[in-house]
Amino acid sequence: MKGFRRAPAFIKDFARLPRPIQDAFWKQLELLMRNPHHPSLNVKKMKGAGEIWRANVTDGYRFTFEIAGDHCLLRRVGTHDVMRTP
Repeated sequence: MKGFRRAPAFIKDFARLPRPIQDAFWKQLELLMRNPHHPSLNVKKMKGAGEIWRANVTDGYRFTFEIAGDHCLLRRVGTHDVMRTP
């Protein structure tokens, strides 16, 4: 992937995250951009959500995204609760 964009919901979610989780997110996003199959990401397609995928930030935090051509659209980030509305 060549780059990423952030949905408005993602921007709001990210601002609410604790600083250590924000830092962990940036590391995981870098991994996603280089190697979407990296084991620590645990990327999975979300059931019943079309072309939306999810990946791990940490054990308790996830982020959702879509692939749009050669870019990644970051949709949501947070605890498992954000997975209800990816």
